[in-house]
Amino acid sequence: MDPVPALEEPPKQPLKQPLKSVLGPATAKVMAEHLGLHTVGDLLHHYPRRYEERGRLTHLADLPMDEHATVVAQVADARLLTFASSKAPRGKGQRLEVTITDGSGQLKLVFFGNGVHKPHKELLPGTRALFAGKVSVFNRRLQLAHPAYELLRGEDATETVDTWAGALIPLYPATAKLESWKIAKAVQTVLPSAHDALDPLPDSLRSGRGLVTLPEALLKIHRPHTKADIEDARSRLKWDEAFVLQVALARRRHADAQLPAVPRRPSPDGLLTAFDAKLPFTLTDGQLKVSGEIFGDLATDHPMHRLLQGEVGSGKTMVALRAMLAVVDAGGQAAMLAPTEVLAQQHHRSITEMMGGLAEGGMLGGAEESTKVVLLTGSMGAAGRRRALLDLVTGEAGVVIGTHALIEDKVQFHDLGLVVVDEQHRFGVEQRDALRGKGKQPPHLLVMTATPIPRTVAMTVFGDLETSVLDQLPAGRSPIATHVVPAADKPHFLARAWERVREEVSKGHQAYVVCPRIGDEEDDPRKARKKAAAEDEADRRPPLAVLDVAGELAAGPLQGLRIEILHGRMPPDDKDAVMRRFAAGETDVLVATTVIEVGVNVPNATAMVIMDADRFGVSQLHQLRGRVGRGSAAGLCLLVSDMPEASPARGRLTAVASTLDGFELSRIDLEQRREGDVLGQAQSGARTSLRMLAVIDDEEIIAEAREEATALVAADPGLTSLPGLRTALDALLDEEREQYLDKG
Repeated sequence: MDPVPALEEPPKQPLKQPLKSVLGPATAKVMAEHLGLHTVGDLLHHYPRRYEERGRLTHLADLPMDEHATVVAQVADARLLTFASSKAPRGKGQRLEVTITDGSGQLKLVFFGNGVHKPHKELLPGTRALFAGKVSVFNRRLQLAHPAYELLRGEDATETVDTWAGALIPLYPATAKLESWKIAKAVQTVLPSAHDALDPLPDSLRSGRGLVTLPEALLKIHRPHTKADIEDARSRLKWDEAFVLQVALARRRHADAQLPAVPRRPSPDGLLTAFDAKLPFTLTDGQLKVSGEIFGDLATDHPMHRLLQGEVGSGKTMVALRAMLAVVDAGGQAAMLAPTEVLAQQHHRSITEMMGGLAEGGMLGGAEESTKVVLLTGSMGAAGRRRALLDLVTGEAGVVIGTHALIEDKVQFHDLGLVVVDEQHRFGVEQRDALRGKGKQPPHLLVMTATPIPRTVAMTVFGDLETSVLDQLPAGRSPIATHVVPAADKPHFLARAWERVREEVSKGHQAYVVCPRIGDEEDDPRKARKKAAAEDEADRRPPLAVLDVAGELAAGPLQGLRIEILHGRMPPDDKDAVMRRFAAGETDVLVATTVIEVGVNVPNATAMVIMDADRFGVSQLHQLRGRVGRGSAAGLCLLVSDMPEASPARGRLTAVASTLDGFELSRIDLEQRREGDVLGQAQSGARTSLRMLAVIDDEEIIAEAREEATALVAADPGLTSLPGLRTALDALLDEEREQYLDKG
């Protein structure tokens, strides 16, 4: 049985017409290649980013560096300069420098060579125009080099003004190949088709909330006459996006509820009871509450789909382990999928240590209720791999922890009852689905993540996963002090940072030093090219590297301390050996990449120095910081950066230093990076489905849309009475996105 009722073929409509039949093949090709727009409907849903009022000028100070920007401004000055040039016919080259202004700031435009003649005649002082180009810096001043431009003359004099019929000029998300005004002219061509747009909202919902019709919203968003037009359109289009997505997810929840699953109830005196009895500490109220929610889901006859999000160090692994033991108690098997071998090995080591004799099933001395806990990674030796595979297929192993190796076709389970996915954002849809497909019936699914990252926040707000939150730290956890170290402005601060590391080591503690890269990328020509391309016009130095920093520290400020390195390209046995020595206290300082970001638990490590901290994201910094302060001694995290104090990068670091609240930091992270495509843009390859809706700002709309969608789908899962909604689902949820929802 198809779990989602098939959508009927929607009626043919003008919005599905290919752009090439309306705009011509050349323009349509550029639209498809650079903006992902293929149909009339795609173009109508490519909304203006902002609007300029005719007679007012833009704020030049707000231009984003290294991005393509469109500005409306007036020429203040234009100068044609000559200079010596070996490339010019007579040894003299020409450069046109044009200064444009918005009344409070200025921006320089430069044109070279043969490109100076037309702008020299047209860009005269007093001329107003639209200018578009990539914002760069030359001699510490912002400039646009060879910008495209479109003159704005009298109201009735030019085609440009006719294109924008209102008092507001729409500025569209554009590219170097497709300026905003060209997009505007294309929109003008297809705008009459907006009258034929099928409305996805039920009439009762639309009228009850005072929303304009979809045709009216499309006309107002592209050709507003007043600011009220823009607000009317945005309110309506936000509801479209929220409601259509929520209907898709409600249909998925409805379908999942129809799927069969084996209920998994733990035995009263089995493995879980024995494990709880030997715990040397008391579970937090939060852990008990979330465990209760999970056990309730596991006892039902349809698959659990639950997201467990929690603060760094809140004890998610303990909650997940208790869920896995409950499933083993009920006769099933549980698999934990980890994103890296270091993390898989760490989970295997910590879980077997926590379980003790309960992890020695089938072994001499193993407890009566015990099971076998096996590790499966891609780099295991043939003999160990054969043993692990045999333990899985026979059911001897109740718990398996592994990396992508768990997904391979050769891996078969006796009775897979629960899949735990750690740090799920690192796995593609197909990988998660391949593991879930190994059960006789769909297994229960528990997704874990530490500090919510933007995509996870979006999935949490929109998603078809039930959500559990752990926001209480276990007793005995220590506070972490975080400070920004401005290495360029105050080099003595960095010297003091290394003194603090020595002080922690002298107290018997250990430290991490984290670097953005390994340092041997030059051996790989592809990575060397990528690195060279990433270095910007300001000639910023390449990121600091583990191999370089470790050597400099050993010969300099940390001389005499026991220093080791850890990075992702080391052989797995070497990585495991390094972590074992560090965990055992045989290493003072571990210089590593972000392989230590999640899951690594060494309570004696109290200090962390993050080099080039501005090159990491907010959530990643918070994850890294969570590796210290895991014992009784206070933690210290030092964020080293050479970025200037006023830069956005330093602002991010100040935000991280100001709070230990991961949920607050996730909001900051999301506000800065935006939510991307909540339906998995990076994984499906489809263009973003969110154009108007903002996950943070529009939570109220999303919550209301979820309620409306749930009620609608419960009453009419096939959406038989709403052809407009079926059409909208067809447009937004192409085949790949449907698969994403199916597998998420």
